[in-house]
Amino acid sequence: MPKQKTHSGAKKRFKLTKNGLVKYQKTNKRHRLTQKDHKRKRIARNMGVAGSANAATLKELMPYK
Repeated sequence: MPKQKTHSGAKKRFKLTKNGLVKYQKTNKRHRLTQKDHKRKRIARNMGVAGSANAATLKELMPYK
């Protein structure tokens, strides 16, 4: 069986934790930050964790991470 290729987009956007969860950086922290609400920016500061419905698919895209 040939080796599976890692999905280039997924490896840039997601990382796996030691417990096997898929974490990602939340959106809305790149530009035009002066007009965004402080609460919105504070929530976006934290890492997000992919839900169980999407985590299995993301792990398939990154088999060697």
